[in-house]
Parts: sequence; C-alpha cells; structure tokens
Amino acid sequence: MYKAIVIGGSAGSFRVITRILHALPRHFPAPILLNLHRLKHVRSGFVEALSIKSNIPVIEPYDKDSIKPGTAYLAPSNYHMYIELNKKIALSTEEAVNHSRPAIDLSFETAAQTYSRNLLGIILSGANRDGAWGLKKIKDGGGTTIVQDPKECEVPTMTEAALGMSQVDHVLNTQQIIDFLLKIK
Repeated sequence: MYKAIVIGGSAGSFRVITRILHALPRHFPAPILLNLHRLKHVRSGFVEALSIKSNIPVIEPYDKDSIKPGTAYLAPSNYHMYIELNKKIALSTEEAVNHSRPAIDLSFETAAQTYSRNLLGIILSGANRDGAWGLKKIKDGGGTTIVQDPKECEVPTMTEAALGMSQVDHVLNTQQIIDFLLKIK
C-alpha cells in the first residue's frame, strides 16, 4: 500500500488542495508531501489557510524533519524540498528548476527513489511543465500516478505536460481524487 503521497500544483490548485485536505480523515495513514508554487516573498499565511480546512496537521518542515503518517508537509516558500532515503526532509536553496523553487520535479523524483512502488503521485492545475518529469519518475519506479483532469483545471498546462510525458494511471476530477485517497488504508 502507499507509504507516502506527493502532490504538486501551481496556478489553480489551492482550492483543490483545500478540498482534499478537508476530506481526509484525522488519522490518515500516510504522509502528504505538498509542493505548491507560490510567491517566494510571501512567507506566511499559506500554511494557516490550508490548516483552517484540514483535518490533518499541515506544517512547513525544517531541514532534517522526519516524515510521519497523518501529516501534510508543505514545501516552504523559496526552498526545494527533497525526500531523503531515511524518510527525512532536506531543504535547499539551489537554483530554480523549471523557473520554480520549490520545484515539484525534485520532490517527486526523490520521493520516487525513497518510496518506489509504495508512492502515489498527483499533479494538479498549474501554469508550467514542473512536475511532468517527476511524475514520470514515480511511474518508472513502480508508483501510482494521478493527473487532475485537464478539463477541470483552471490552468491545464501542468497536467497536459504530465499526460504528454508518460502513461499515467488515472486522470481524475477533484472528487474522484478525494474518493481515491479515502480508499487508502
């Protein structure tokens, strides 16, 4: 079963993320690793806004924090978030990737190396191609991949790029993504 879930999104994904976090039960069995593009100079308010609707804790991790089930870890503004083999988070201020820091591709690739077939990767609405390559890495490693239905996305560039890069397992709307996650035991 899934030992971790990684979710990436950009423009148009905030509302979807809040719906997902609101639907998850308080004792959700896996960690949620969130990588959402946001303005790098806005450092506060994002976690608080997600936490208001969430049934599980939402935190911005510190470097070397351990990853625990039932917690959502939001990549801090202007930091790449790597998932280490020892299931800890590593933060970095290296150059932007795909014009983004945090870069979804980096979180997805390192999560794929750590969790392989026990990883679920989800790409949501967004305005660039970040996440497509990382989702392919998850699929190549035996993990399960979901792309939000581009017809539902406010900005479908990110989801269309992911669909063009690899054979994804599921193309789902927001409610179907929630239903899929609620079946995880």
